[in-house]
Amino acid sequence: MNILQIGILVFASIEFLNIIMLYFNPDSKMGNGVGVFNAWAESKKDERIHEFVKYLINWVAGAKLIFVMMAVVIIIWGSYLVQLLTVAALILSILSFYWRLFPAIIKLDKKGEITPKGYSKTLALMITSFIVGFIIILIIALV
Repeated sequence: MNILQIGILVFASIEFLNIIMLYFNPDSKMGNGVGVFNAWAESKKDERIHEFVKYLINWVAGAKLIFVMMAVVIIIWGSYLVQLLTVAALILSILSFYWRLFPAIIKLDKKGEITPKGYSKTLALMITSFIVGFIIILIIALV
């Protein structure tokens, strides 16, 4: 197994754990469960809204599952070039977090809508770690 396959596998494994969390324990405040959002608990007070929120959570989990399964195919059957381009694509796609999601969670965190407070910084550190890790893997693979 080469460095690209290992990096993709680690990322896919972490994402798979997040999928399990979203499908089976969305209340969790660990593993990027939606329990960190105070609005999740509030949504339970209105069945109509809660059903919509659950639909969105399952939609996200399903989309993540598609990408995890594609990653597995790339790890097993993808050429070295495809794996290299996959890591580059992962870097770019993960960077998109800072475009829309990070500003949104910072805003919610500042308004006291995230528990624990400061979770946005923890999430940003985790996302940055993925990006830096993939950049290191890409450099190693190219050298």
